[in-house]
Amino acid sequence: MSRLPIPASIADAPPPAQPLLEAVKKQLGVVPNLFQLVANSPAALEGYLGLSGALAKGRLPAATRERIALAVAEINGCSYCLSAHTYFGKNHAKLDDGEIAANRNGGSNDPKADAAVRFAGKVATSRGHVTDEDVRAVKLAGYDDAQVIEIVQHVALNTWTNYINEVAKTEVDFPVVTPSRNAA
Repeated sequence: MSRLPIPASIADAPPPAQPLLEAVKKQLGVVPNLFQLVANSPAALEGYLGLSGALAKGRLPAATRERIALAVAEINGCSYCLSAHTYFGKNHAKLDDGEIAANRNGGSNDPKADAAVRFAGKVATSRGHVTDEDVRAVKLAGYDDAQVIEIVQHVALNTWTNYINEVAKTEVDFPVVTPSRNAA
């Protein structure tokens, strides 16, 4: 059971959050518990959706964004986000089980994506205190300055959702996946 209330329906959410949740439902077909939970603060929901939407228009492919989400959720030990991103990784980004396992271990079977996931993992574990060599390595793999910034933003956004879900102990509404290692 969640530590913070999850509105049972869109109609039970605060009125300013209801149109935002309707948009989520239109896009995903359902409203996952994370969105219902965050709807307790319409401002937080608007901020989360705004940043998510802006980053979706960025230059990182959807599959790489899911890979980063999986790596960060594993690092932070967030079952909710591991469950959600395993589902979305398989069903939307078309990642196979081997790729998802590699992502959860901080890498990728795709050489270019591997550099992004490894860099994201270093950003997450070092709290942004990466080395010149870390930045050089991701850029040598073919990522430009804008994409490096987007990787950092994805780490930050996924860390936020990991923290929200861990603080709230959000009930997982996807097939459950648990972290395989201790959080960093």
